[in-house]
Amino acid sequence: METRDEIFDDANGDLATGELESAVEKYRRCVEIDPEFFDGWHALGMALMKIGRFPEAIEAGKRATELRPNDQIAWTSLSLFYNRNGDIKEAEAAGTKAKILGWGGKVAKGDQ
Repeated sequence: METRDEIFDDANGDLATGELESAVEKYRRCVEIDPEFFDGWHALGMALMKIGRFPEAIEAGKRATELRPNDQIAWTSLSLFYNRNGDIKEAEAAGTKAKILGWGGKVAKGDQ
């Protein structure tokens, strides 16, 4: 049986070669194996965004920010997912959190 990391590496390979549906399926397997796997949730969101499945990308992005509330890249990505889905207010809110983190601030748990 493949490990989470082996599946993740395979998914990254699929992503690199443009096999996005396959990458999404493998990233989903990673987060099913390990629901606390930040990189898996973040990568899943990015792959979903690339194939236009924005609501699902937002859900994956939210999970990534829950796991790492002070990760600037996670908030930047979530902002992008919201933006692509036309959720401008939510995109701006997530973007603001990314900026605060970029300035060395922190996002309080309740601010999510």
